Amino acid sequence: MDAQGRGRADDVDPADQWVLNPNTGEYELRLSPSAPQSGIPGPRRAAPSPSRTGAPGSRTTAPVAPGRDVPPPRRRRGAPPEEPLPGRRGRRPVKQKSKAKKALLWTGGTMAFVLVAGATTGYFYLKHLEGNVGTTDVGDAAASNFSKDEAFNILIIGTDKRTGEGNEGYGDAGSVGHADTNILLHVAKDRTNATALSIPRDLIVDIPDCQTKQEDGTEAVVAGQDGVRFNRSLGERGRDAGCTMRTVEAATGIKPDHFVMADFNAVKTLTTAVDGVEVCVENAVNDKKSKLVLPAGTSKVEGEQALAFVRTRHAFGNEGDLDRIKVQQQFLGSLMRKMTSGDTLTSPTKLLKLAEAATNALTVDKAIGTVGTLKDIALELKKVPTKNISFMTIPVVDNPAETVKATVVVDKTRAPAIFDAIAGDVSFTEVKAQEKKEKAEVAARLKGTKSAASDVRVRILNGGAAGGSAQQQLSYLQTEAGVTKSENAGNAGATLAKTTLEYAPDQAAQARRLADIMGLSGSAMKPGKSVTNAQGLPAMTLTLGKDFKGAGVKLNSSTAAAPGVDKSTADKAQCAS
Repeated sequence: MDAQGRGRADDVDPADQWVLNPNTGEYELRLSPSAPQSGIPGPRRAAPSPSRTGAPGSRTTAPVAPGRDVPPPRRRRGAPPEEPLPGRRGRRPVKQKSKAKKALLWTGGTMAFVLVAGATTGYFYLKHLEGNVGTTDVGDAAASNFSKDEAFNILIIGTDKRTGEGNEGYGDAGSVGHADTNILLHVAKDRTNATALSIPRDLIVDIPDCQTKQEDGTEAVVAGQDGVRFNRSLGERGRDAGCTMRTVEAATGIKPDHFVMADFNAVKTLTTAVDGVEVCVENAVNDKKSKLVLPAGTSKVEGEQALAFVRTRHAFGNEGDLDRIKVQQQFLGSLMRKMTSGDTLTSPTKLLKLAEAATNALTVDKAIGTVGTLKDIALELKKVPTKNISFMTIPVVDNPAETVKATVVVDKTRAPAIFDAIAGDVSFTEVKAQEKKEKAEVAARLKGTKSAASDVRVRILNGGAAGGSAQQQLSYLQTEAGVTKSENAGNAGATLAKTTLEYAPDQAAQARRLADIMGLSGSAMKPGKSVTNAQGLPAMTLTLGKDFKGAGVKLNSSTAAAPGVDKSTADKAQCAS
């Protein structure tokens, strides 16, 4: 209240008007309907507060707001002086109470200021981090947003472009930034597992036409190329990360939702931020080209030494890119373990250093180019146990068109099963399957008696599974499962996403037995009609869809088979050799 108002009998201290709102639990300043409403007590003329019964003009005292003293109601002109209450003299006790309340006001106000200042600082720091992140508009090559409720694929690109101080000795000085290291990371919808699929830079692919946005805002279509190295999908002819994403989809059938790109600096700054990453080598290393020097056994690397570790090709295996990929996978597994360790997550200093390093090192698509979205992605990744993060490389064979072997091509006998499992959101590690609830009438198809396996008659068609799957499943049913009355009926002529079993009403018991053998769900069983087999007898029709995981692997299993493909998981430390 201002000084002039103190001597006016019709003025009321605003503290008298602070009342507790039972709906919010907060104190609110109640003024007359015509007066401006404020959340901050100040020198305003206040109308008398309404009484508890709602009668206007009543002087019933309102509840006291924390931190404010409440003077007694002022005497009207001409009214006789009020008698003091028994045992009290004047306003001395009220003044003492006022000091306590004012102390509370100052304490509460100071705390509120600190909280607001902290939130403001946090806001500006987040904006600072956001300013660190580079973004590229890749148009419809990427998803328009990030969904926390769906499976997602992120293409991680390591480019050989040199930026920043200290990178003068690495890579091609004139490089436009090729796709040197490439990992397609698939994260399962239920977050129980993830697959990191490495794509060799020397893989021969067809690069499709791709639309790019130029620096001046105009759009240009970069013509595609057939039969070239994968690493040329980025940088060359002005291709951006969207071109690399389109190339991945063309080569694997899996569409990346987003991309994350980093250069040499990323490895150096991220490993420094977490105070080093443990690596292991079976034999001592002294590579003069990468300048990597390590003793046999386990060592901790960071900065320049960490970059040398992931770049070296001459210290391991056959000194080729495929052997380097294995070393990089081992390194990434170790980095994941360090980043999710209690030592990192409980250290504010390390977390801040990690946030700075990560945001400075990354270029991403626009849909995930905010700190909030990157945080959401990190939290979703954190849900996946490291033991269920599988590392593998696209199965390849030497390029048959070359006399001197320098490039590779996709192995068409092994790779399709890998691609289909990832596209179908199937894990390569043993995880607990989540049972999907089916409608009662659908689930009921599995209930009832089951025929003996030897009484099951079925024709098998391939309707989208890998080549040769019908014959492989036939062999399994006859030699392992006892379904001897089965035959291979060739291709279905149509592609199915899901495996189905069609049967006549009188074949329900046979259908239940085959469903039990193959792990079919009620929805996979299709009541219909029978067909005639080679012996002229009625038989069921089993059509293998794209979800078929391999001969003898149950469809309700949570694990996909990856025959002949090297695989490692992020939870286990391995030694490079």
